[in-house]
Amino acid sequence: MRLASAGPGSADCNRSTIVAPSPRQGTIPAGTGWYNPAMTGRERVFRTEAVILRRQDLGEADRLVVAYSPDRGKLRLMAKGVRRVRSRKAGHLEPFSRTSLLIARGRELDIITQAEAVETFPALRAGLQRLGEASYVVELLDRFTFDESGSRPAYGLLVDTLARLAADHPAPAVLRYYELRLLELMGYRPEFFRCVQCASEVRPEGQYFVPAMGGVVCPRCGRSVSQARPLSLEALKVLRHYQRSGYEAAAAPTVRPSVRQEVEDHLEAYLNHLLERRLNSPRFLRRVQALEAGAEVAVVSRNGAGPG
Repeated sequence: MRLASAGPGSADCNRSTIVAPSPRQGTIPAGTGWYNPAMTGRERVFRTEAVILRRQDLGEADRLVVAYSPDRGKLRLMAKGVRRVRSRKAGHLEPFSRTSLLIARGRELDIITQAEAVETFPALRAGLQRLGEASYVVELLDRFTFDESGSRPAYGLLVDTLARLAADHPAPAVLRYYELRLLELMGYRPEFFRCVQCASEVRPEGQYFVPAMGGVVCPRCGRSVSQARPLSLEALKVLRHYQRSGYEAAAAPTVRPSVRQEVEDHLEAYLNHLLERRLNSPRFLRRVQALEAGAEVAVVSRNGAGPG
């Protein structure tokens, strides 16, 4: 669903007024009230804090760095000489790091002249599972946002989510909460309380979820809607709880694995519809989980504790 307004504040947003989405939403628009520095002129040098989303090697010693700033949004920056052994900036520009940057305007790309890490979250790079989860968090923000259109609530949500993963909070709750809050901040809050087809209040029973319509469809309407996905009552309750609760309350209940997977599948389908193509990180995470599951089976078999 699309938000009628998205006010500033903390990462945990209150429930906002919603309006029906277009069934064919494709381009992600900038939210209301987002800051555009071009409106105030382009300074020759500026300082900002940012989280490093990704980077790419350029030439023999340089890197393209993509970072997200609370007041300037997504920035594409040149880090000159950062791949040299003696570079002082290299350790401050690691993916997921929260970094203070001094940036000079360039002809094509702005240039990082100073970088000092505020928080590096080393635990996020300590294993494939956490690496994949953190990569998913930054990829999702990267795909939803535009260059130089900042949102302080989105930045706060990003930093809080990386910190929770680094502190070893349960990843399913952290990621589902992040997805729903980010969707709300971007203006795509899914509707879980009324049928998006007939606007009737959803009853406590199984429903349908339709990604192209941005929410649930009641059993009566769902039979005639294409691409309607069955949504169990238990999964609907979990989605509602995540959507209207702060993080601590949202993460508290224990969710059965089958319901947890159902919730993840529905949200992934909705995100893929909005972004018009699949994300890379979930596929990587599934491969890691399959490898870890295979390793556990092998260990059990070697210890003689397997079946048979």
